[in-house]
Formats: sequence, C-alpha cells, structure tokens
Amino acid sequence: MAQATIGVIGGSGLYQMEGMSEVSEVNIETPFGAPSDVISIGRVEGVPIAFLPRHGRGHRISPSEVPSRANIWAMKSLGVEWLLSVSAVGSMREDVAPLDFLIPDQLFDRTRSRVNSFYEGGVVVHCTFAEPFCATFSRALREAATSLGDVKVHHGGTYLCMEGPLFSTRAESRIYRQWGVDVIGMTALPEAKLAREAEIHYATLACITDYDSWHETEAPVTVEMVIANLLHNVRNAQRVIRALAQRAATLGEPLTCDCDHALATAVLTTPSLIPAEVKERYRLLLGKYLS
Repeated sequence: MAQATIGVIGGSGLYQMEGMSEVSEVNIETPFGAPSDVISIGRVEGVPIAFLPRHGRGHRISPSEVPSRANIWAMKSLGVEWLLSVSAVGSMREDVAPLDFLIPDQLFDRTRSRVNSFYEGGVVVHCTFAEPFCATFSRALREAATSLGDVKVHHGGTYLCMEGPLFSTRAESRIYRQWGVDVIGMTALPEAKLAREAEIHYATLACITDYDSWHETEAPVTVEMVIANLLHNVRNAQRVIRALAQRAATLGEPLTCDCDHALATAVLTTPSLIPAEVKERYRLLLGKYLS
C-alpha cells in the first residue's frame, strides 16, 4: 500500500486535493470501521500526501457523525506523521474577518456526544494535552501561509469546538466572546485528541467564513453565507497546502514538540494485565511500548 508522511483532512468545501499527481485511492478498514471516504494518495509538489474529505465527498456526514477514530487510525496506518486539518469556522473577534485564516494554538471543548479516545477494553492511556496543537507543525503551516503574501493569517488563538450541527444562539455566541475564544467550529475535536494518542503532529488551518451570531451589524450566519465564503477559502487553502508541501523537507527542523513520543509515559495499565487481544488490537499505536 502507498505511504505518505503528510496527511490532509479536508473540511467543508474541500472534498478533493487539486494539483495532486500520481493519484491512487485506498479503502482502509480499521478497528473502528471505515473512514469518512476513500483516501487519495498522490504527490503535491513532488511530496507524497494522503487526502481525506472529513465529511465525505458530497458532504454526507454531519460533524457529530464523523468517524474520527477511523480517520486518524487510517492516516496512521499509511505512515502519516504530520496531519493538517482544514476547518471552516466562525470568528469571535472583529479583527478576524471572513476570508482570513487563523492557526489556533488552544482548544476549548463544548462537544457532548463524541468518543474522544482510542483506548478501551483493558488499557488506560492518559496523554498530556496542555498544548493541543503541534507547535512545530503550526509554525511550518504559518510560514507556508504567510509566504503567499496575499492571504491574511492570524497566529495563535483558541478554537472552541461546539457540538452542532446547528449554529450558535446569540446568547451562546456573546458568552463565548466573553470567555475570550477566537474562533468557533465543529470538527477540531476529537480529532486533535486522537492525533495526540496516535503520536501524530497535528495542526489546524481554520478558514473564517462568518462572524457567528454575536456581530450586531452583520446578518446571522446562514448556510448560503458559509458556502459563498467557503469557495474562496478553499482556493486559498489549496495554495497553502502546496506551499506547505514545498517546505516538507524542513518539517521538524527544529523539533519543538513531543508529539512523536506522546505515549512514552502515558500507558498506566500494567502491561502484563493487558489482555492479549487488546495488545493486538492496538499494535499500530502501542506496539513499541508493549512489546
């Protein structure tokens, strides 16, 4: 099976990776079922990249129904070490305008009904998650985005992940602003947690589509508004991905994160007490620590 060290999970509007050559499609079954769609593996700027549309082609999967465990497991099985999430979000700040990009460095979890860990059935794992996005990969993503010159990119900020699929009420939106969050979306979690549990460097390119519901002089967010801005954002997101691929050789130089050994001290269960079938199930993720 073809391998790729860089993976991209496309958000709303980003259902295929333009400019990808030597493309093959793979269907991957995981212990958690099938991913959102087939995964395309090809080359962008000569670099092997695996691409997966988070909501499926044609946008068939609601945020709460995204099979995130299967998606992250599939990327890990393909050798992905650096995983870029592209996510449509609303802005909670006047100066972060629709069509801008923001690369968040913090998360606030307001989801309610999502499984947020791989590990169950006899093995307990507690990963550090104080810094939910990979600092090394986020830096490379920032450099790639700013190199375009005509894209406004905001560095750092808190991404509040809500359950959805409905947008916020005005009251919720106003309170979230008082909390000091910067953008609001529906898909960064549990992805970021699962990427950490899989020892994958994870970063998000948040594409601003609207001002959520708090803005007094802007109309409340609608699907029509989101789609119109998505089309513009997707074109620029494709350009950022190409610019990132051009910098692939320098990823991890210098390495300023611990993502690639996040599980080294995270397994609390005594190895001899972990059932053999559980060890086998998690061999892809835990094999080097339980052998």
